[in-house]
Amino acid sequence: MSKSRLFENFESTSSKAWKQKIQFELQGKDFNDHLVWNSIEGIDVKPFYHSESYSKSPSFQHNASDWNIGHSIYVNSIEKSNAHAIDLIKKGVESLFFTLPTDKIPLDKLLNNIDTSKISIYFEPLFISKELVQTLHTYAVNHTTSFYVLNDPIGHLARSGNWHKNLTSDLNHLKQILAIGTDLKSVLSVDLGLIQNAGGSMIQQLAYTLAHANEYLNLIDEKSLKSVVFKVSVGGNYFFEIAKLQALRVLWKSLKTDYGTAIDCHILTQPSRRNKTIYDYNINMLRTTTECMSAILGSSDTIMNMPYDHLYHKDNEFGDRLSRNQLLILKNESYFDAVSNPTEGAYYIETLTHQLAQKSLDLFKEVEHQGGYLKLLKEGVIQRKIKEHAQKEQRLYDEGHEGLLGTHFQQNPSDQMKAELELYPFLKQQARKTLLEPIIPRRISEEIEQKRLKDE
Repeated sequence: MSKSRLFENFESTSSKAWKQKIQFELQGKDFNDHLVWNSIEGIDVKPFYHSESYSKSPSFQHNASDWNIGHSIYVNSIEKSNAHAIDLIKKGVESLFFTLPTDKIPLDKLLNNIDTSKISIYFEPLFISKELVQTLHTYAVNHTTSFYVLNDPIGHLARSGNWHKNLTSDLNHLKQILAIGTDLKSVLSVDLGLIQNAGGSMIQQLAYTLAHANEYLNLIDEKSLKSVVFKVSVGGNYFFEIAKLQALRVLWKSLKTDYGTAIDCHILTQPSRRNKTIYDYNINMLRTTTECMSAILGSSDTIMNMPYDHLYHKDNEFGDRLSRNQLLILKNESYFDAVSNPTEGAYYIETLTHQLAQKSLDLFKEVEHQGGYLKLLKEGVIQRKIKEHAQKEQRLYDEGHEGLLGTHFQQNPSDQMKAELELYPFLKQQARKTLLEPIIPRRISEEIEQKRLKDE
């Protein structure tokens, strides 16, 4: 039977008819009170979505199989990091993410025996350096590479409260880096993950990120930039997180159209830390699985998973292997590639995408009207708005309206964790002088976990 005749024997049902049927089954109860979910994002979720009420958002091309399995490596030892990277590639990793603590790293040794024509590589320096970019540019001229350098001085300011050096120096370095790194895939990044992990709403994540990126576009010559890497953290709200990622692409397309530029939106995704727990830690694997699924369907370019014991264990082969295998199974055994874009035509997801994009665009315009992201960051407005939402979300968990399995409900009283802690899993704050209040990530379950550890 041809696809065009597949449904010809079935009568179509109008949205009004569906609602009348639902209202009848409710036996006099109010439709909105009982079946409409009021989400924390300010978006009311209906029990059904119909083509009649569907307002199609701007579309983009997305292939659900076109993403890479990534893995992060903190470069302490060149030899060990290189050996680890080669081992990961043999085990199925397709993208490497190197965190560089110092600019005194011989990159030729770090990349020794790595086929850079097949493996995309992200470099996140914990400093800003045109020399690093010059070295990578020279390497890229002589080799086939897909190198991304994640320079984000404004993100560093938001996270730490200070510039690397100062405003003028950091932005001058960035301009020089853009001029040098023309053979690299990207030399600029923007971090949504910080806002998500600090408890910001999805609308805040998207709007503040757009305003953050807009600061760069106003400061630099965008003609020298090929793409911006957006670092995204994905939480447990499955369909909303898919829509958030898709809305990011829609918003970026709108912004780059206004600038008349072809700069690409490159999305690097990993699960959030905000909803992870140290008690009943195996549930973290369930959380990261659905979060990685959201990342795939939402159109991520590279996905890095988080080991289930990431909060309290040092890096270990068992945790890394499980997190890597989650991605391998999702990529090779879960049939996400059976169709090009599995979410296309899903009225619920596409409506969410449209609503998130519109609400985020409205907030972005408000930020720009008030002077822009940097101005509001310096005045503490961004930090205050994020904290207000984080506190609102925390109250939902504290009062039992929301909950984390194994933490807020169905606790295992015999679960003992004190002896398992190799890392301190809670927020650490050090008194230091800063230009502005930093945006601070905080997990939802921290207070409960601290009490349980004390009572063990």
